[in-house]
Order: sequence, then C-alpha cells, then structure tokens
Amino acid sequence: MAIRLSKRLTALANMVTDGNRLADIGTDHGYIPIYLCQTGKIPSALAMDIGKGPLQQAQTHIAEHGLSEQIKTRLSDGMAALQSGEADTILIAGMGGGLVMKILSEGAEKLTGREELILQPQSELAKVRRYLEEHRFRIVAEDMVEEDGKYYPMMKVIPTEQKGLYAEGVPAAEEELEYGKYLLEKGHPVMGEYLKKELSVNQGVYEKLRVQESERTKERSAEILHMIKRAEDLLDRYF
Repeated sequence: MAIRLSKRLTALANMVTDGNRLADIGTDHGYIPIYLCQTGKIPSALAMDIGKGPLQQAQTHIAEHGLSEQIKTRLSDGMAALQSGEADTILIAGMGGGLVMKILSEGAEKLTGREELILQPQSELAKVRRYLEEHRFRIVAEDMVEEDGKYYPMMKVIPTEQKGLYAEGVPAAEEELEYGKYLLEKGHPVMGEYLKKELSVNQGVYEKLRVQESERTKERSAEILHMIKRAEDLLDRYF
C-alpha cells in the first residue's frame, strides 16, 4: 500500500531532486524515504536517527513496504554516521533551528560541496538563514505550508564558493532573513496568511501594552510597533 504523507512531509519530499540518493537526518518513522522510493523519485535512502526507538519504528515501516534493500537505517547523532559522498540530498527537518545549525556545524566535514540540503527549522529562522549566509550556503528554493494551525517554512540550499544567501555577494536584508526572499517575492499565499496572523497578534499585544506605563513596557511597545509596521509594509508590497 502506498504511503500517504502529511502536508508538511509532502512539501519536503517535493523539494528533493529526482534521482538523488537521500540521507534523512532525524528520520523518525521513515515516511519520507519510503514515499520517495515507492514513487520512484529516488533510487535509495539512508534513514538516520539518534533515537533507537524511532529507528526501530522506521525499520518496521520500511520492511512492511518491502523497501529494506533500498532504504538502510543507521543510528546516528546528526550526520555523525554519514560517510562523505554517500548522499546527494541531505534532509534535516522537524527540529529547532539551534539543533539544525549544530548538525550542520558538526557535520561540515561530511559534505563534499555537491550536496543539496533541504532544511525545515521549527524555530530561529533568521538565525538559521544568517548561519547559512556566513558559511557560504545559498538558498535556491523556498516553500511554506500551514498544517493544524502551525506554519512550516522550508528551504533548499546548496554550498557555494562566494558569500551571498540569495545572490552572489549580496547580503540578505533583515526581512529576507526573517521571512525568506522567495516566499515574499512570489507572494506565497501561506506566507501572506502568516503575516496577517502575526500582524493581528502583535496589534493585540500592542494595545495591551499601551495601557501600562513602565519603562520596560515602553521599550517592548516600541519593539512590537516596529514588528507591526514591518508586517504592514510587507503585506502592502508583496500581497
């Protein structure tokens, strides 16, 4: 039986280049490698996880779908158990931005410079993008989905010789680090929804802060007001 993926996992799977060998870091149940091999989009995969329990579950699911020859499981802290050149696509998704950066930093020597990375940090998006910029990675594609009330931005990244997150030698702007250049420029509908929600929440916070008179709340009010004006500006320009 063909496996069915959630909206978030489907979007991630769609970012993988056809014909690539996949290393799924933090594979959990192994659903993405199973789906990609079932559909013939990739020839093989490594399903890797730091937890023995999730890895055993992945092994069971892989076997149930008759894919034990195509998909190998490996106990691994990040990319520690990945051999250089074993994968063409490295997927790191469903974890905090700090952990994503830690995995990339500790696994840097495993990269040959030819792999594509598909990243879906759950937090600290601006910090992750800044890390990518500083370590000579370039974002070549972005997507975003909403599922069960949560928003999931994701990106496809390649190593590059020159600094420039979106274009060679061009530092990313604050709004690009925070929200993603391609999501904004393409007027991505989910990003539009996210900005409207963020604007509404911040307007509510600002109104509550206005009735308080401490120096601390005044400083916080200024921060919130900046965020409100930024969201309004982005919605006006791109949506």
